[in-house]
Amino acid sequence: MAGFPLAGTYRTPEGVPVGVMEKLGEDGDVWTAHDDTYVADGESVVVLARYTATHRVTGRPVDVRVAHHFVVRGGLIVRCEQFTDTALVRDAMSP
Repeated sequence: MAGFPLAGTYRTPEGVPVGVMEKLGEDGDVWTAHDDTYVADGESVVVLARYTATHRVTGRPVDVRVAHHFVVRGGLIVRCEQFTDTALVRDAMSP
């Protein structure tokens, strides 16, 4: 999502895991996505979750709700879009 650290378009299967999740893990201690609700309709799957972490540099906690919209075709995720309060994440990561 625009405004989220590392926001952008990732076009390979490794894009989000390597370009986003691994990098967030470097900045935050125990960066975790806690999934709690899945809603599926055809090729669309929406996952409602919460991100939690403590930023290593600032020491501030991250605790923010998130929604991921996945498009799944042939058992593969072909698109993922994230929705979250980017200001909460940015504030925790800003010195």
